[in-house]
Amino acid sequence: MDRAPARAAAIVRPLIFSDIAHLLWLFLPPWGVVDEAKVFVVRTCMKCFGPIVRIAVGYGRTNRLEVAMEMHQIRYFLAVAETLNFTRAAEQCNVTQPSLTRAIQKLEDEMGGPLFSREHHNTHLTELGRLVQPHLEAIYSTNAAVLAEAKQYRSMDRAPLKLGVMCTIGPARLVGFLEQLRTRIPMLDLIIRDMPAKPLVEALLAGDLDVALVALPSFPERCTAKPLFSERYLIAFPKGHRFEGMNAVPLGELDGEDYLQRVHCEFRYHFEALGIPKRHSVNIRYHSEREDWVQAMIAAGMGCAVMPEHLPILPGLSTRVIIEPEVSRTIHLVTVAGRRFTPVEQVAIRMAQSYRWDATEPRGATPGWCDLVTDTLSPGGERA
Repeated sequence: MDRAPARAAAIVRPLIFSDIAHLLWLFLPPWGVVDEAKVFVVRTCMKCFGPIVRIAVGYGRTNRLEVAMEMHQIRYFLAVAETLNFTRAAEQCNVTQPSLTRAIQKLEDEMGGPLFSREHHNTHLTELGRLVQPHLEAIYSTNAAVLAEAKQYRSMDRAPLKLGVMCTIGPARLVGFLEQLRTRIPMLDLIIRDMPAKPLVEALLAGDLDVALVALPSFPERCTAKPLFSERYLIAFPKGHRFEGMNAVPLGELDGEDYLQRVHCEFRYHFEALGIPKRHSVNIRYHSEREDWVQAMIAAGMGCAVMPEHLPILPGLSTRVIIEPEVSRTIHLVTVAGRRFTPVEQVAIRMAQSYRWDATEPRGATPGWCDLVTDTLSPGGERA
């Protein structure tokens, strides 16, 4: 029993450095060139194999890492451990039984003891075999995962990414980031799904989305949320409204105003998170899921509505910042904690976190919305 730590160390000492070198040779461009594939593979190798190196140094009798174990020996061992039959394991591995037996014997020599006990037709794992089995499984699966992901990244002819965007986030802040993402990943196949905040989080947790851009005061425990940028809430109103004479509008001034309810607006979540009692009451005249309809009705003089700062605003509307209190929201990059990311997702996440969101100037109203007002409403608010 006193040799158990040394034997356990033998599991991790013989790292498959030859496979890592082969991996880098196959999938990386010349070392004079720096690209995302090289960065990804090197980081992944360090992430996957680094802990094994540290374990080897900690448990080994020496700091010298011995390179003796081959990946096919691990595969043969795992096949025998699964079938407990050398003949069936050889068939499963598509090798002859003598070849498999020799490989197992070499592995046993490296481990310093038998891994299997063979009693007539009864084969079972020894104590040492049971000790090393989970570690060899981890090494084999990690090696396979690194090779598969690197190959997928390097041979991308299609790079799918399902991005969820909260439907109240205007496109002005996103297009610059999406342009850079497409430049970095030329074969990007981007699917953007827009929906309200809470259904968006539910879709992310269900696996229907890879990453999401969401603004909520809090998120479920399974979510990891990284803040990207913040924006204030404004009150939007028609030209000539009394709010035009104010530099900013105290929230209490909305009391008694005709109001158009944006069905998917998250303002109330963020206001409630401040813990301030509500001291105003509006007259809700209309409800709509459509931002363009709400804004068209405001322009026609039918009421006012709270909107986020960078939502595209139609001609004919004025806005002021809401104060007393000032209410804002923070757009987060949301992922599912513990979920394995594809190479494309990893690039998108890193780029989103390093992108200068606050340096992005809104690009104004979308042409389609401007056309809607111009084509359907006269300046007086009547149909043309």
